[in-house]
Amino acid sequence: MKMRIEVKKGLVRMVAMLGAATLGLSVAACGNANTADSSNSSTPTVSFMLDWTPNTNHIGLYVAQKLGYFKDAGVNVKILPTAQAGAETSVENGVANVGFTTLSNVAAFNSQGSDLKFVFDLTQKPVARWCALASRTDIKTPADLSGKTFVSFGSAEQNAVVREMIKDAGGTGEFKTATAGTNTFETLTSGKGDFGGFYVTWEGAESELNGPALNCFVASDWGVPGNPDQLGFAVKGSWLKDSANADALKKFLSATKKGYDYALSNPDKAADILVAQAKEAQLDSKLTRTSMEEIVKNGYWTTDDAKSLPGTVNFDDAQPYLDFQYKAGTYQDKDGKNPKQAPQAKELATNDYVD
Repeated sequence: MKMRIEVKKGLVRMVAMLGAATLGLSVAACGNANTADSSNSSTPTVSFMLDWTPNTNHIGLYVAQKLGYFKDAGVNVKILPTAQAGAETSVENGVANVGFTTLSNVAAFNSQGSDLKFVFDLTQKPVARWCALASRTDIKTPADLSGKTFVSFGSAEQNAVVREMIKDAGGTGEFKTATAGTNTFETLTSGKGDFGGFYVTWEGAESELNGPALNCFVASDWGVPGNPDQLGFAVKGSWLKDSANADALKKFLSATKKGYDYALSNPDKAADILVAQAKEAQLDSKLTRTSMEEIVKNGYWTTDDAKSLPGTVNFDDAQPYLDFQYKAGTYQDKDGKNPKQAPQAKELATNDYVD
């Protein structure tokens, strides 16, 4: 689940490179993704766009589809492959009704005039890791990353995180960058870079299974406030003003949450469903199972109940991180200037559509 950074019209987008099935909530009449209706049927259709190839981040969608949870909830769902423009732009333009993204991406897009609303938060704990190969005995703390080469996709957001970690650990905060190839593991082992960004729930599992061994740091342990990794679903704000769309979203989220809950209680069975349902991704069954086991074991998606997904945004974790990135100059308006104030989590996100 490599971290992927894309720059689109000057906007830095951080997208999990792990399977992001595009599930655009297209409650649509005659294919119009902006209208809650359905031709020849009273059942609304929801299209969802993934952020990248299908992976365990999207497992609740595939489980809900396979086990009939969407049908039981009274909603049809189409899981779409990610578009080149990205899930956020696709939702903004009405190509998809729901897209997989991060709260920070929503902040970045809305700073430039988009109208996105974050409606479902999958991750409740940080899942990003900043890692060097374990064989690099010269790297023991983030301070040792000073002057080293960061393998990335050119994200101002990630750069701000890494800089703060290094400074918090006593380093200079300075580092070089190298463009990541298709496989960050290979880029590091080739010696073209010294450290990179990974997700513990995917690359971490891959490292455990197949190597190479990694030495990783968590941003929140090294001066970065809040939870940087609020991954979930967003819709277009104006789309929600139609009561039919809002009702369809509630049904969709209720069934999807049930799919994730099934995965938490039945990680191996859910992993096998994902592998079978997302054949185009050619997922490794052992890796997918290990990923789910990691998620369940460490409670990355849960809070009080290990078998139930809250799906809600923790605003106390969200705002400090948005404030941090704002001060770092990550969010810019259409003119490339800093907005007058930091993005406000309670304006960007809502928990009103999660049961």
